Amino acid sequence: MKKRFMVSMLGFAAAMLVSSTAFSNQWMSKGGERDEALHLKPDHENGIEVFEVCAACHLTEGWGTKDGTFPQIAGQHQTVLVKQLADIREGNRDNPTMYPFAKPESIGGPQAMADVTHYISGLKMNPDNGKGEWAEGTPEYKKGKQLFKDNCVKCHGERGEGNAEKFYPRIQGQHYKYMVRQFEWIRDGKRRNANPDMIKQIKEFSDDDMKMVINYVSRIPVPKEDLAPSKDYVNPDYD
Repeated sequence: MKKRFMVSMLGFAAAMLVSSTAFSNQWMSKGGERDEALHLKPDHENGIEVFEVCAACHLTEGWGTKDGTFPQIAGQHQTVLVKQLADIREGNRDNPTMYPFAKPESIGGPQAMADVTHYISGLKMNPDNGKGEWAEGTPEYKKGKQLFKDNCVKCHGERGEGNAEKFYPRIQGQHYKYMVRQFEWIRDGKRRNANPDMIKQIKEFSDDDMKMVINYVSRIPVPKEDLAPSKDYVNPDYD
């Protein structure tokens, strides 16, 4: 019994060592489903069909929820969507809620990933995303704007448009409460696939700094051509 216990503990310790060693490499692993999916030609019709699985949480419009439980994914860069989906499937990002829906048994392999992410990236965004409490002109808004300029523009762009080629997400139009949660997890080392450069950049942010900069981001206007015509818009693919 003691021998078996010791073997078990040694195995657990080895697994923890591998996990901690691999932590810093989980931002951008090479190869895998991510690379394969991004080199496949998307099938629009299959993307619509696969997205029905995603719509259970993200809604048929891809808008998620203002309370931050589910993010808006409509209009997000396909590269970012593929990366996050692959990271969840490969165990590099902890998301127990999404994992059962992201598995190959639920949505299919790399081709399905290419199809559904291409479809999502073309969806019109919510014109009424969840916002922080400080309107333009308030001291908190102004400080958030400066924090964004000093810390976020280099990667996310001046308008929060992100960078598809570098896998930096589009954050304009995203729900405030969702962004606060992700920011906190990244800052505090709880999101294992976070960009190491971002972790370093925001590690000294206080909770107030975090809320003010995310408040500003939540209020960055989304280009009109990327928005749905109204907050009552219904995705015509699912009428």
